[in-house]
Amino acid sequence: MDYFNAFWTGGLICALVQILMEKTKLMPGRIMVILVCLGALLGAVGLYGPFQEFAGAGASVPLLGFGNTLWKGVKEAVDQEGFLGIFMGGFKASAVGISAALIFSWIASLIFQPKMKK
Repeated sequence: MDYFNAFWTGGLICALVQILMEKTKLMPGRIMVILVCLGALLGAVGLYGPFQEFAGAGASVPLLGFGNTLWKGVKEAVDQEGFLGIFMGGFKASAVGISAALIFSWIASLIFQPKMKK
């Protein structure tokens, strides 16, 4: 049942984002920022934790999960470091994911040759 909940929840998030992209004039970058901020906001009000327990990877993998990870990192760092935690927490919490994205995209750039449009 865990796989099923993750699948339909992640699919629903993707479908809602696709509808948002099709029906509005928002650029994809702005939609991505909205998703990250929404994940942080839902984490701040305490709604993302139960949602993530229910949906598993369907909630933690999309950009909503990234926003929640940033929020949790900032919250923990502020509790430990004070004001400086605002600047350190998000980087510490998301360092592994960001590093993996950079490394794998670099490897993909070595394997595949992009074609420039003329």
